[in-house]
Amino acid sequence: MSSEARLTQLEARLQALCDREAIREALYSYCRGIDRGDEAALRAAYWPDATDRHGAYQGSAEGFIQAALPQLAKGRYIHNIANLSIQLNGDAAAVEAYFLAYQTDSDAAGAPRATFLCGRYVDLFTCRATATAEREWRVAKRVVVYDWQDIWAAPTQDEATRFGRRLPMGARAPDDPWYALMREVAMPASP
Repeated sequence: MSSEARLTQLEARLQALCDREAIREALYSYCRGIDRGDEAALRAAYWPDATDRHGAYQGSAEGFIQAALPQLAKGRYIHNIANLSIQLNGDAAAVEAYFLAYQTDSDAAGAPRATFLCGRYVDLFTCRATATAEREWRVAKRVVVYDWQDIWAAPTQDEATRFGRRLPMGARAPDDPWYALMREVAMPASP
């Protein structure tokens, strides 16, 4: 193989690594958006024309975001991403990301409850040029697949009592320590 062919191959491999990392960051942006109630981070994960099939909701990602934002203020959300598969095909990628999610809310009678969900984000990501980037990866189509859940009564003590001296506690945007760090290093808090 010629040195020019090796260089071309190396550039293609480097671009694939960069693309995979950009997709990973978009997934993390979604989780931060949900967990911290950060609308900008949540929006940064989706293209404006994206769709989302998310439990009972099926429609535009914009509709999902509008429905989710008021609910996020009512409980605690913690998401983790694992077992990530990214299959690149030009400017499209099939992405499967396992998630573990803890959320608190209230049942139909108003009693506090905690739900632990396990499932997968089955996403079509696309890469497009934007006003700020030559290449940007975001979700174009999402299907949330639920694999397991457990629901139980939420703790009755408030978080300050339960956490005790374990400070700082996680908070909503912009009060969470993440946002203070981003201000300290003068970086935007969301992609």
